[in-house]
Amino acid sequence: MKTIPTVFCALLALAPLAMGQKAKAQKVQLVKSADIRVADPIQKAVAAADRPDRDQARDAHRKPAEVLSFYGLKPGMTVVELMAGDGYYVEILSRAVGEKGKVIAHNSEYVLKRFAEGPLSQRLAGDRLPNVERATSEVDALPFAKNSLDMVILNRFYHDLYWQKHPDGSEIDRAQMNRQILAALKPGGVYAIVDHHAEKGSGARDVLSLHRVDAEMIRKEILAAGFQLEAETDLLTDPTDTRDWNIFADQAARRDQTDRFVWRFRKPSDG
Repeated sequence: MKTIPTVFCALLALAPLAMGQKAKAQKVQLVKSADIRVADPIQKAVAAADRPDRDQARDAHRKPAEVLSFYGLKPGMTVVELMAGDGYYVEILSRAVGEKGKVIAHNSEYVLKRFAEGPLSQRLAGDRLPNVERATSEVDALPFAKNSLDMVILNRFYHDLYWQKHPDGSEIDRAQMNRQILAALKPGGVYAIVDHHAEKGSGARDVLSLHRVDAEMIRKEILAAGFQLEAETDLLTDPTDTRDWNIFADQAARRDQTDRFVWRFRKPSDG
């Protein structure tokens, strides 16, 4: 009978442990919407009577109090919203993190020129939200210092990074963007993602025509940067969404009513 080499035996013995560690690392918490407890500072921020009427009208379908509670937003945090647009979330974030916290409303030049400059400037006029700063840069040339942020939010915009280009016509480097976000977050910091589901397996096919994206493709890109997918929630899940219509179509009746994935990635604590 042949003798199995000692080294090979050792590897066999370690295999179950390695597989168990890998499975543990890949385990993702599934948080049911019914189990989300809205934090009091966030609830007060959303309920503020002087929030713009147009913002409040969108709350029922966007569920910002529950989304931000799922992310773990707390007073005193330093938070960046990438591609913040006109500042719907910036307003709530500002109130929720409080005077000891800071919110950075980031946009690219393209977004500002296309639709955000006027509305965002109006929102911030007169030092109305004093703990908010603005940052303008390409999304893959972020200006944030290493280990300086508690949370980065990219809300319903990742799909646009597949078709939008730099002013010189070059492609956006999403891998570089994700690496820069990882570096800017403090160890244990959160990278929060919401976007519109496209048909499973469709890749980037619908990112411009329907403004939807295959969730698995984004997941792989963010994991590749070194993040851990800690949790996801069914909070904005809509099984009735056929995922075959443009999100901007028939906005009066269907705006904010897509089937969306909501993820909480985390920078490793030893990162």
